[in-house]
Amino acid sequence: MAASPASLRLFFALWPDEATRSALAGLLPPGQSGNGRPTAPENLHLTMAFLGMQPTQVLPALERVLQAIDFPELRLQLDCYGYFQRARIAWLGMEHPPPALLDLQRELSAALRQCGIGHDRESAFRPHVTLARNAPSAPRGREPAIVWQAPQLALVQSTTTQRGPIYEVLAQRAPG
Repeated sequence: MAASPASLRLFFALWPDEATRSALAGLLPPGQSGNGRPTAPENLHLTMAFLGMQPTQVLPALERVLQAIDFPELRLQLDCYGYFQRARIAWLGMEHPPPALLDLQRELSAALRQCGIGHDRESAFRPHVTLARNAPSAPRGREPAIVWQAPQLALVQSTTTQRGPIYEVLAQRAPG
């Protein structure tokens, strides 16, 4: 379904600061030579709730959810690689996601349900940062150790182009 002025493809995500983005970009597989299509560094994020196509009329409600949610300070230890075989996605995640991150995702899902806004299933939440799509396997090499003080929870619009997705932060907030 193509986006129209009446609908937008949306998701909530933790948006990295520049230092974390730089560290994550350093893990991206080189080129497209059998390693898949690396995520553009400016698109690196951790999806908290994927909303899919939504009518533009829900934007005010989504911004209220963003402001009302209890967003604690989060320290994420990105320490393991993974692979979603069916989707062919190579990713970086956490061996042990902190309870505060899981609580935040549950609260966000509950707030979206309360507003009647459709989104991906809470049970499907596996916190990760996509490193490459159409990848043949998980990244190889030394296990990473990136510490991320998640500074922003963002409402993001995704627009698909021939060169890949373009993400635009529509609204964001800091912990607290």
